[in-house]
Amino acid sequence: MPSSSAPNALFTLLAPRHPPAILALADGTVFIGQSIGYAGQTVGEVVFNTSMTGYQEILTDPSYCQQIVTLTYPHIGNYGLNLEDVESNQIHAAGLVIKNLPLLASNFRSTQSLSDYLKAAQTVAISDIDTRELTRHLRTHGAQNGCILGLAAGKAITEEHLAQAVAAAKSAPSMAGLDLAKVVSSQTAYKWTDTHREDQTAPHVIAYDFGIKHNILRMLVSRGCRITVVPAQTPAKEVLAMNPNGVFLSNGPGDPEPCSYAIAAARTIMEKKIPLFGICLGHQILALASGAKTFKMKFGHHGANHPVKDLATGHVAITSQNHGFAVDKKTLGTNLKPTHISLFDGTLQGIERTDTPAFSFQGHPEASPGPQDLGLLFDKFVRLMAGHAA
Repeated sequence: MPSSSAPNALFTLLAPRHPPAILALADGTVFIGQSIGYAGQTVGEVVFNTSMTGYQEILTDPSYCQQIVTLTYPHIGNYGLNLEDVESNQIHAAGLVIKNLPLLASNFRSTQSLSDYLKAAQTVAISDIDTRELTRHLRTHGAQNGCILGLAAGKAITEEHLAQAVAAAKSAPSMAGLDLAKVVSSQTAYKWTDTHREDQTAPHVIAYDFGIKHNILRMLVSRGCRITVVPAQTPAKEVLAMNPNGVFLSNGPGDPEPCSYAIAAARTIMEKKIPLFGICLGHQILALASGAKTFKMKFGHHGANHPVKDLATGHVAITSQNHGFAVDKKTLGTNLKPTHISLFDGTLQGIERTDTPAFSFQGHPEASPGPQDLGLLFDKFVRLMAGHAA
């Protein structure tokens, strides 16, 4: 044996063996790996994310509800988990797929290993599969439903297990037509503040929770806003009764078209000329409320390295993205103008109303994880509210 292979042999010898696991796709493709999470079965739409860090933020992003996330970076879990880097109060991803779980997790903020975190949250996950092959398959054939079957310790994979996983993948519901915003939304309104004392003279923002991320709220508070978060199905008249200086439409999972309650609310708020800012699902809802159409993408945008061009300035920003639907730019009416496009595939990334103070962005300018090149969109929202108040 060549000496260069000795470290790999030692790693194999020392690496803990986890129980076996299966990842099956709806088209019958099967991958065999190790179960690094909860022993059980999960189904969802299998997508890939190109972020190199931020697995904790990704897992807790509500936009990943009913999706199995494949992380393309090969080593996941090396800095462990902590109590702070969460974007909601729980894991929302249906499952996790990675190439390699490192032997050690080391970071001064770490309180738990990735595997222990997944088990405690009863989240099924698989490692030791060829994520490059899986990603190429999804790029070629499109995102599709899948199933992770994690076996208990001491169990071996049988033909029955393989058939069970494939059947579960085939029977999982399609993401198209699925309203998940009301599933992940808070059921009651609440105040959000990062400070001990709330400034009652600060601009009051009503944030619709379609699956809102904590860092969106942090970004608004850091710019001096008072925040009231309301459930996804809150009628516009209740929001207007709170006398907001501005209304925010959050990110969220699923198909935007079934969210008729949100579309109706956004339409009413824009008719009242209240400043409105939407992100991700909120961007799509703003577009639908303005008469545009949306469509299901082949494999979506998921990652923290997506270049987006500002059509007004020509500047290119690197952005964080997480969406499987997009606004059809061919359906924009005269009341909407495009502001940003993706340089990956030319899809629409930003729009602005021409007749009311409302705009939106498809990506995640608050990142977590990822770059914050377009955090200035929050500044734009604050300026809109100030101009409206004046």
